[in-house]
Amino acid sequence: MSLADGRSGLDLGPGWRQRWSVTWRLDGEEVSYPVGELAQAVLTGLGPMRWFSWRRDQRHRPGLEYLVSTGRLHGFESLEEAQLLLALDFAGEVIEVLPQPLRLAFGTVDGQRDHTPDFLVLTRTGVWLIDVRPADLIEKKDRESFAAAAELARVCGWHFAVAAGWRGHVRTTLDWLSSRRRPLSDPLGVETGLLAGAAEGRTFGELAASSAYSPVARAHLLHLLWHRRLGLDLMEPLGDRSVIVSGEVGS
Repeated sequence: MSLADGRSGLDLGPGWRQRWSVTWRLDGEEVSYPVGELAQAVLTGLGPMRWFSWRRDQRHRPGLEYLVSTGRLHGFESLEEAQLLLALDFAGEVIEVLPQPLRLAFGTVDGQRDHTPDFLVLTRTGVWLIDVRPADLIEKKDRESFAAAAELARVCGWHFAVAAGWRGHVRTTLDWLSSRRRPLSDPLGVETGLLAGAAEGRTFGELAASSAYSPVARAHLLHLLWHRRLGLDLMEPLGDRSVIVSGEVGS
């Protein structure tokens, strides 16, 4: 998704980094900084800017998602946000995830506005500021908000992304893999053979059939794929014909 249209509506004239500000909750207290000073701020002790709530008549679907990467539950406000959390957990580089991390006050040609991005994600390779919105629901004001968040990320040396949609099979594949993401014992010793077979570039079905305990082997294949000890091409749906390769040991 291009942010060019949204950026054209922002106030990015001289001194904008001092006019724009960020507020976040540090040790329970709200603290504000000009955007130009945020790069020096420490990203520890932060809490969500607003808390998640549930009521019978609400239209969105909030909840809590457990991440193996952090060993904790993390809040989400929609099924799309829950899917992003699952994908982040599978990515394997995540150190910390903070929902509703900050409130950005920014200027536009029409005046001052606020925006609260959906997630701040700390990884081993950098910091990501992420918004989640299905592509068909993105309006002009959303583009401005996302463009403003992208400018904030650029100033801080972070990455920015909008999760606007997924290939249909990715959701199903991640659901399958996540079913075996928690610790899994191997009393039958099937993993040694699976790892050796993957080094020969076999398919998922061939690897499962090569084990004396095929149903058990399938569960272990999903577990090894989730933890990136084995790899596959997510551009295609996972099935018995999927080629499985050796991967790197995950976190």
